[in-house]
Amino acid sequence: MLGEIHFDDAPSQIFYLQKLFLLAGLFLTVQIIWGHKMPLIIGPASVLLVGIVSSLSFSYSVIYTSVAVGGVFLLLLAVSGLLRKISFLFTPRIIVVILLLIAFTLAPVILNLVFDNSAGFENFHLWFAIGLALLMLMMNKWFTGIWKSIVILLGLIIGTVVYLQFGKPLTAVSTISLSGILTSDTTSFFIFPLEWDFGVITAFLFCYFALLINELGSIQSVGAVLDLKDMDKRTQRGVAVTGLSNIFAGMHGVIGLVDFSLSPGIISATKCASRFVLIPAGIGLMAISLFPEVISLLNQIPSLVIGSVMFYLMVSQLASGFQLMGKQKAVFDFETATVISFPIMLAVLISFLPAPVVESIPLIVRPILSNGFVMGVIMVIICEHLIFRRKKNKNI
Repeated sequence: MLGEIHFDDAPSQIFYLQKLFLLAGLFLTVQIIWGHKMPLIIGPASVLLVGIVSSLSFSYSVIYTSVAVGGVFLLLLAVSGLLRKISFLFTPRIIVVILLLIAFTLAPVILNLVFDNSAGFENFHLWFAIGLALLMLMMNKWFTGIWKSIVILLGLIIGTVVYLQFGKPLTAVSTISLSGILTSDTTSFFIFPLEWDFGVITAFLFCYFALLINELGSIQSVGAVLDLKDMDKRTQRGVAVTGLSNIFAGMHGVIGLVDFSLSPGIISATKCASRFVLIPAGIGLMAISLFPEVISLLNQIPSLVIGSVMFYLMVSQLASGFQLMGKQKAVFDFETATVISFPIMLAVLISFLPAPVVESIPLIVRPILSNGFVMGVIMVIICEHLIFRRKKNKNI
């Protein structure tokens, strides 16, 4: 999407994705080996889209200089030790809400993927998504060993094959040559010179506040699922690497990276919590970045299939949240239930806000107020620690 926003020609768009694949693979590997050392997937931070799209009237360099500044902000927070002072915020109820919020706030994205290009075939798309998700649930139930670990891959393959059999062929894969990319005058490996604009930087700092909440939520939720004890150090290292990755992203002119909050759902679905299995994935992403034809091919997977797989993953995500709720005894009366229910309901409403309402929100705070996940996390913290605050010996 960002490649299309910035560039009109295919070589420039693919080159943008190549840089993004390279950085994602590199920093996924760095996170696994040195950073938080957890099985968390890294990828483009959608919360930064608001800042980038709202700043398109500025130059390419101004936008990505601001991305780099946001990375410096995260890095300084981590190395200064300030993050340790907010670790007390993440109680069992807050972590449960974060796990549930991930699934609920991704519902609009899943719907858009499932019904993309569905004119005249809406019923087919709906039942295809439900059927593929149910098939993956059954495979996860019946399969054992390595077969259980590749249910998602099998879902992608089976879904694509079935999709093609119903007379909806993929669009032709365009041939992108390396020489075409290297001769494009709109792309470069680095964004120099850096250009500063205080207003754009301020807008992006709000985006990075939202990204920080997303990052902390991802790390804390996986830590809770895996019952890890040294979460302060893991959080500090994880945010530091994320900050460093965003500095590099800004310098290379691509959207910043963040640890994806859907990782607990993938862990639950695959029954694999080893961080080392992600190292080949990181190396693979870096290798793929060298082959523009492969990136172009991957872009041909039908959005309906991707949406159906995400539907399955979010079912697993919700299951993880409910499982943790019972394990931690996070709900034991009406007030503790309200701490969980109100932020989720608020997040759902925000996630489905009409476009005119979102556009009426001032740009400087839009990354926060229009993001259901971020607002849900903020509200559960307010409910837990202010509105329904309990004495220490009663706060289970």
